[in-house]
Amino acid sequence: MSLKSMKPLARAPLLHVSVQESLRAYISDNGLKPGTPLPAESDLANQLGVSRNSLREGIKALESVGVLESRRGIGIFVKAFSFEPLLDNLAYGLGGALRQIEEVIEIRRTLEVGLIGKTVEMIGGDDIAELRATVDRMRVHAERGQSFADEDQLFHTLLFRCQNNETLARLIDVFWLAFYKASDFVNLDNVDPVATWRDHAAIVDAIEARDVAEAQKRLDRHYHGISRVIAANKKSANMGGAQ
Repeated sequence: MSLKSMKPLARAPLLHVSVQESLRAYISDNGLKPGTPLPAESDLANQLGVSRNSLREGIKALESVGVLESRRGIGIFVKAFSFEPLLDNLAYGLGGALRQIEEVIEIRRTLEVGLIGKTVEMIGGDDIAELRATVDRMRVHAERGQSFADEDQLFHTLLFRCQNNETLARLIDVFWLAFYKASDFVNLDNVDPVATWRDHAAIVDAIEARDVAEAQKRLDRHYHGISRVIAANKKSANMGGAQ
């Protein structure tokens, strides 16, 4: 296959940024798929009219955002799309900013409540049984006063698995993981795990009854519970600052 070449770059102060833009355009213009190797570094540098050091800076930047990957001794390859770079930046960007965490939760709430109706219509008995088993494990942890983050993540994954929407599944994972990674920066401990377990059980009850309105209401109520945790931490942070 004959590939389109790249034009030599002007010597800009941020040359590596121009290298990144040109490499992105090269991938797009040539319709390169994940796993496709790029030409050798020397060839790319010649096409762009830049040094190999400038080229490598641009490549490293694209590796950091998941566009390219270098395989030692083999070459540079187009990487399959991943939400991981977004997740890392999102969790870091949230930091201790409770307002931004609230906004992420609101997006997640809107997404899940809006799509739960489709789950009610599509979900099968096997997925409902898995949801029940997950809720049962939540109950065991809750009654011991323990957290159940793993079960919580699995629960929300199972809620939408029947829709066979890979992008939706990844987005839900991104928002869930961003929230829990943000707990590295601020205290987001659940003070009432029993209430949270009951929220999840009520969601499954509504889904099994094929009651869309009730499922939406229960899921929405669950997110209001998360918002109360954040609000309590806001109040605590404000009181601490006033001391």
